[in-house]
Amino acid sequence: MADIPKTPMMLITGSLGSGKTTLLRRILDSAAPNRGQPPALQAGNPAAGPAARIAVLMNEFGELAIDSRVISGKNIDIIELAGGCVCCSMTGEFESAVREIIETVGPDYIVVEATGVAESDALVFEVEDNLPEVRLDSVVCIVDAYLGTRHPYVGYTSRSQIASADIILINKVDLVTPAEAQTVEAGVAQYNDRAAFLRTVKCGVDANLLFGQTSRHRGGSLFPASEDKFDSFAWTSEKSLDKTKFDELVGELPQELIRAKGFVRFEEGGRLFNYVVGRADFEEFDVAGTELVFIGRNLDRLRPEIENRLNECRV
Repeated sequence: MADIPKTPMMLITGSLGSGKTTLLRRILDSAAPNRGQPPALQAGNPAAGPAARIAVLMNEFGELAIDSRVISGKNIDIIELAGGCVCCSMTGEFESAVREIIETVGPDYIVVEATGVAESDALVFEVEDNLPEVRLDSVVCIVDAYLGTRHPYVGYTSRSQIASADIILINKVDLVTPAEAQTVEAGVAQYNDRAAFLRTVKCGVDANLLFGQTSRHRGGSLFPASEDKFDSFAWTSEKSLDKTKFDELVGELPQELIRAKGFVRFEEGGRLFNYVVGRADFEEFDVAGTELVFIGRNLDRLRPEIENRLNECRV
């Protein structure tokens, strides 16, 4: 019987009005049918496949246009969205709401939109320590460049959101000058110098960078590129890899490499692998070989060295 991976979760944080709901809309639009076929693990090779089933969890339905019938559960209210996705509004505790989503909806991904006043470090702790059926895929923080230029003070809650993030979107850069955007980014970097910084207009970001889960039935990357352009390449091997050497490689990946994901076959067994900006996660998974995809900037320059080191990992 095939292993069932943990349900991956993405946390979206940011101040009120920064663009969290705009990003949610983009994610749901990417997952909807007829918006382009999901690419296969081998970059640039389109492959047919079903759309990802995404469950969005919010404190309330808020600004998302809701015109479907609401289904009331014990800890969540659920409504169906396009393409089989669902939107869930919490009526109970967070952990209970997440478990009810997994049991009743069975999504491929869970996307949580935290409130603008949520302290991200506490939320990350709750997910990692109290929800073993979930794998924290990425923490995305949206920073309002326009607000940051007019009111540069960063309070405790915002510092918490920034410090916990893997990916930080400096959003609304069309409303400020390039110099002002740079100033905002430099100020944010004081609280988190390991995250990947992406400047966006209306949260226009390649969703491949936000999700790390890989499905053998759908290929490596589920969503087409949007405004931001990144390089990607795939690497496969039928031979087992040396885990010590692979761990060393992962620990030394350059900052331009934002995402790596896929399946790795070690001598001691297979793993589902997810990497985002320095944070790596391995989950036991039965695989016949290694299939990896790498996403980031300047990969034409970085690819030869990464592939050489991967070849050295072969047993």
